[in-house]
Amino acid sequence: MSTTDATWLSQDAYDKLQAELAELIAARPAMAAEINARREEGDLKENGGYHAAREEQGKAEARIRQLQELLRVAKVGEAKTTDRITVGTVVTIYFDDDSEDTETFLLGSREIAATTDLTVYSPESALGQAILGARNGQTVTYTAPSGADIKVTIVSFQPFGG
Repeated sequence: MSTTDATWLSQDAYDKLQAELAELIAARPAMAAEINARREEGDLKENGGYHAAREEQGKAEARIRQLQELLRVAKVGEAKTTDRITVGTVVTIYFDDDSEDTETFLLGSREIAATTDLTVYSPESALGQAILGARNGQTVTYTAPSGADIKVTIVSFQPFGG
């Protein structure tokens, strides 16, 4: 695993995701019982309740796998103060074509979004990749999904407080 595969999470976010995982795992027997009960209702081809229960089980299992992997590679703790933007940093930027409006967001995992009112941008996003490692006052350019080149200037940044 390389360091880019790791996801930074605050302790609060990590704990919430652990609790969600535990709930999903604990719900497995009830989900299986629901599927069995629906199966006994008759013809599986026309049994909407059975198919709905199987679909819910599939979604829950996918989320379990996602959470297990996320928690396996997570870096937990408070973001550290540095002179460059890192994952776990609250960043304020302005777009060079509209220097009056600033935008403040957290550079980190979308999984942490439940623990903050801030918008969260992934470090893998175009903007996230462009600002990762940047310093105050630095202007960077990134290519938006539309294909347009966008320039932003770093106004300030600080470690995320959780």
